Amino acid sequence: MSNYPKKVYLNDEVLDYQNAKISVFDRGFLFGDGVYEVITQINGRLFYGKEHLDRLSECLDKIHINFDTTTLSAKIEDLLTASDLSKQDSLIYIQVTRGVAPRKHSFPADTPPTFMMYVVPFELPDINNNNIRITTLPDYRWHRCDIKMTSLLGNVMANDHAAKQETHEAVFIRDGSVTEGSHSNIFFVKDGVVYTHPANEDILNGITRQIVIQLCNELNIKVIEKAVSEKDIAVMDEAFLTGTTTQVAAIKEIDTHQFYTDDNTGTVTRKLQQAYLTLKQKPCK
Repeated sequence: MSNYPKKVYLNDEVLDYQNAKISVFDRGFLFGDGVYEVITQINGRLFYGKEHLDRLSECLDKIHINFDTTTLSAKIEDLLTASDLSKQDSLIYIQVTRGVAPRKHSFPADTPPTFMMYVVPFELPDINNNNIRITTLPDYRWHRCDIKMTSLLGNVMANDHAAKQETHEAVFIRDGSVTEGSHSNIFFVKDGVVYTHPANEDILNGITRQIVIQLCNELNIKVIEKAVSEKDIAVMDEAFLTGTTTQVAAIKEIDTHQFYTDDNTGTVTRKLQQAYLTLKQKPCK
């Protein structure tokens, strides 16, 4: 994932990545005024592509950027072909900003948005067998975490903090309750019941989060969308993360609390990992 892509789709052109350039007055550059989406291609088809594009459209509506996402499926195919990745497992990154205008906080009128997309080879393991170590920290971000925005400073600061603690992910605590990770959603299990923060403005309603809730319903695993308090972490039986590239990953440790002393995975987590793998191997809807 550290390599640059072969091609970039910028506005109406597919370009070599070296030739893809934007104005220094693009509001995405000046303000982080834009939204983004990440989709995986697995076995030659987009995995829950419609759901990802629908969320992109919803986020654009929330910040009042007028952009037609119905054109993107064809553009994704064109970019995959130009990048020689039509049949290869890949990661697709899409970004839309408010466009180019003189720097001013209020939204400019009638400014065309800037659209950018690239794709890189990316192969997910069948199951994410990493047993994750977590560090927690106060949720100092803004109050519209439901928008998948490009201005991710709070998230990257948190993730850098986790890396310096030699842990895999940072999980936020807001008003005494667990919200989400810096780039993932978090679930807990107690007595066979799954708990996760409700999909409100304090978290991003991850597509993988939605898939896992759907899988719980199909497997007759009870789900309660209720925030777990920080003080109750220690009484939970299991915990796991979800995300597009994280998939379903067991949490071994949160701060000083250990769920497992070895590389075991909890019963419910393992069941959901297997169900998620089965889903990936089926034709996507």
